[in-house]
Amino acid sequence: MRLFYLLFAVIMVHTSLVSAKKNDVISVSLNTDAELQTIHSWGASDAWRCQFVGKNWPIEKKEQIAEWLFSKELDTKGNPKGIGLSTWRFYLGAGSTEQADSSGIKNEWRRGECFLSPDGTFDWNKQQGQQWFLEKAKGYGVENFLAFMISPPVQYTSNGKAFSDKGTTQLNIKSGEISSFAKYMSDVVEYFNNEKNININYISPMNEPQWGWDSGSQEGSPASNEDLYLLTKYLSKELNDREIDCEIVLGESGMLEHLSDYAIESSDEVKRLRNVKERADQVNFFFNPECATYIGDLPHVKNTISGHSYFSTWPVQTLVDTRNRLNKTIQNINPDVSFWQSEYCVLEKNDDIGQGRKRDLGMGTALFVARIMHSDLVLANATSWQWWTALSQCDFKDGLIYLDTDGNFDSEKAKYDGTPLDSKLLWAFGNYSRFVQPGMKRIDVDYLSDSSDVEKSQDLMISAYQSNNQIVLVAINYTNASKSISIDGIDNIKDYTISAYETSEDKNLEHTKLKKLKPKLSGKSVTTIVMSK
Repeated sequence: MRLFYLLFAVIMVHTSLVSAKKNDVISVSLNTDAELQTIHSWGASDAWRCQFVGKNWPIEKKEQIAEWLFSKELDTKGNPKGIGLSTWRFYLGAGSTEQADSSGIKNEWRRGECFLSPDGTFDWNKQQGQQWFLEKAKGYGVENFLAFMISPPVQYTSNGKAFSDKGTTQLNIKSGEISSFAKYMSDVVEYFNNEKNININYISPMNEPQWGWDSGSQEGSPASNEDLYLLTKYLSKELNDREIDCEIVLGESGMLEHLSDYAIESSDEVKRLRNVKERADQVNFFFNPECATYIGDLPHVKNTISGHSYFSTWPVQTLVDTRNRLNKTIQNINPDVSFWQSEYCVLEKNDDIGQGRKRDLGMGTALFVARIMHSDLVLANATSWQWWTALSQCDFKDGLIYLDTDGNFDSEKAKYDGTPLDSKLLWAFGNYSRFVQPGMKRIDVDYLSDSSDVEKSQDLMISAYQSNNQIVLVAINYTNASKSISIDGIDNIKDYTISAYETSEDKNLEHTKLKKLKPKLSGKSVTTIVMSK
């Protein structure tokens, strides 16, 4: 009898273990019939840093940087050589570099050259370093080029500087020169389209107009919604009259809240949002067909509003609520408008990785940003996601690639040479940008159905995308423990070749072939599953 009870106990323990093992497999169901937004692109900007690297650095190091950013090739083991960006943001400087110290901007890395000379002539040899990367991006087949400005050229500004006078909330521009500003931007786009055969697909006339830009820390100008409306009308007419193939993308708001009315409602609670009433509620102001300031019917205006995910990512409840609110705002006002998240790097304090200060080449920042990307895509229905600056020489979490000078962050040395360091953030970004191709549609995914979006954001986040011949799934495992998932909902799965690409502490988009759709996700990892016919 004792032997019977002993055998019974062993059987029960074994059954319990098997059951637990089965329960540990997370079921993931793809609904390929439920198509959501169409993905436009993944991008980063050349701002500040590429002007020195592209002009001065040794060619082999520049080539390595370009390969990491733009390449879509695989090595002999099937691992991606680069992250295959599909949008490259080209910064049009305002001319503070030519003013040197008299510009009032002390940091050379935050000044910019301007193609337009004070006498009204153009010098197309300016911005040589940025043009080097522009040419490289074209050579690698980057699909989209976006030119953006932070300030009008200094010859057009009210104070003759590339930053604003303290206290102003209006565009820093002389009376009557808005049309000249629009003409300048059109001249630049026309030159690159016709003379360099680089099609500047998009022009963003003003970046983060909500901020004062009066400290002299960098180029920049505030602008009211009325300023942007008038500038857009002039720019639209200029592009249309010249038949220039380029679309205007508007917004570039400093925070996602500025796209809705949240910035106005919260102005007494959040200091950084004070005095921006005339610069907020942008979805309604620009894209409500019932408003007198509707721009959706102007020629060369893309039906897109862009905003930046700064100061909306912590705590996680804020991350979720802000994006749900933005999506609701767009759906209520004009559901035909798409949303671009067009700039982000880590700034605000948080419990996961501290804050923006201190460079981080590891998985902490990579996972933190991947969670934001997932939330912008899944909750706010972003169609494009763009990082702030591709390169950084700073001790800050603002680069995909770092310009190292023996760990001492010597900005003077970094102007001419250094060691390019890839980051886990670069490769985790590539889990999206390399495989979720422009034109793919996001599809509905059902998993952890008993968990809220906040709970998923601290555990497992999954999104999926499809084209005619591919289905791509991106899974972020935010936890330390590995997780097994089982994917279903795909017809004729035997017709697909299945590959996984993992970014984790010891892997950079490392390729593995899968025989079945039951991958194991390493702890603290971002994994892309590619199913190809």
